[in-house]
Amino acid sequence: MSLGAYIKWRLFDPDRPPPRTRGKAPVRDHILLSQLMALLGQSRLSSNVNQLAKAANSGSLPVTPETESELHHACRDLAEIRRMLVQALGLDARDAP
Repeated sequence: MSLGAYIKWRLFDPDRPPPRTRGKAPVRDHILLSQLMALLGQSRLSSNVNQLAKAANSGSLPVTPETESELHHACRDLAEIRRMLVQALGLDARDAP
């Protein structure tokens, strides 16, 4: 809500609920977005990435073929999550950061 609209609403009709506005980038696919949010909620992604970063920074991360494979798998999973999020938001993947 713009500042002018907010001031008019508060001055002239404060008992009415605030007007609803649409976001600049509305969700295109609510089902896909809800599935993505469920996947993120079930994962321990942020905690696991933080633990990996700590281990890598301290030099205690053993770089075995299994570790390397798991890291590649995690990167593929993150790329898929990003793709789903971009799609659900109706963005062009080339324009998304």
